[in-house]
Amino acid sequence: MITGFLLRALDRRISIAIGIILAVALIVPALNLLLPPSNPLHVPTYMMSMLGKYLAYALLALALDLVWGYCGILSLGHGAFFALGGYAMGMYLMRQIGSRGVYGDPVLPDFMVFLNWKELPWFWHGFDMFWFAMVMVLVVPGLLAFIFGWFAFRSRVNGVYLSIITQAMTYALLLAFFRNDMGFGGNNGLTDFKDILGFSVQSSGTRAVLFAMTALMLALSLMIASGIVNSKFGKVLVGVRDAESRVRFLGFRVENIKLFTFVVSAMMAGIAGALFVPQVGIINPGEFAPANSIEVVVWTAVGGRGTLIGPIIGALLVNGGKSYFTGAFPEFWLFALGGLFIAVTLFFPKGIVGTIQHHMAGRRGKGAKPKDNPAKPGNDDAVAHQAAE
Repeated sequence: MITGFLLRALDRRISIAIGIILAVALIVPALNLLLPPSNPLHVPTYMMSMLGKYLAYALLALALDLVWGYCGILSLGHGAFFALGGYAMGMYLMRQIGSRGVYGDPVLPDFMVFLNWKELPWFWHGFDMFWFAMVMVLVVPGLLAFIFGWFAFRSRVNGVYLSIITQAMTYALLLAFFRNDMGFGGNNGLTDFKDILGFSVQSSGTRAVLFAMTALMLALSLMIASGIVNSKFGKVLVGVRDAESRVRFLGFRVENIKLFTFVVSAMMAGIAGALFVPQVGIINPGEFAPANSIEVVVWTAVGGRGTLIGPIIGALLVNGGKSYFTGAFPEFWLFALGGLFIAVTLFFPKGIVGTIQHHMAGRRGKGAKPKDNPAKPGNDDAVAHQAAE
């Protein structure tokens, strides 16, 4: 069973992408740790951490592509799952500070001492253990996605209405986490981290391991997502996206299919947030901002939704451009981002990877005798029939 899953997941295109990601996981830390700063090939620690942040964003975009590109669920709230995973990791890192905080309290984080809290809230217990925090990284976003999806999908909320509700969800969480009495640091969030598993988060060695782990998790998530979409379940997903009513008529429980995919995607987003926080050094309510979730949609659209690899490339390109333009032309960055999204929508609706795949498929098919394609996009009856096979 596992062998079959891997064979479906590791097609040529995905295998090459995973190989490149694994190579990056080895080469970048090696260039940082083994070469002296005077060497032109040396990768500075700050650059490695920035690249690690981009890889975490790429994992978030991949998570969105699983539900948007293959299931047709345009979520404008995936930033909420990303932030919740980040807060779970941040709570663990705050518990590791101990008496080294500004106020020297061995149990309470500094912001709780400042706000005159007398004891640790119940929901902070257990976060002094790494394994518990990692479980919460998966459970908290997954549970929220399950509860939200249970009601939304069974109520048959679709399209723009579902997108608006997901955005309302993340905005509600933004307002809640801004409150000091929530116990998550309020506006300032969680920061001033010291250690992770006993190693300083500021050291180059720890940053190198965090970068490598982020790349490894991206490769593993890409393999899992590829295995899902290339399975029989993946055909049903495409059927739900293109002909939901017909798939429902064939006897499939569409709400369960959507719910499973939504929960898996939320867990992937939570992992991305957990890997993002120790490399950036802070997590605050700003990560819940609806604009952040919309940016993820832009990354996915630019790279090419429904391609798995495209959102990864889109996240890396857009965030690399953002880092450059916000430094060189800060007042024009938002206009550039909006113009990019409009240009992609008008001229490259399939995104970068999708457009390349379309042209390559056209070149391979040129000269061949045309014949009916039962799985051709737009043929709703054929898509539903293929999903039922």
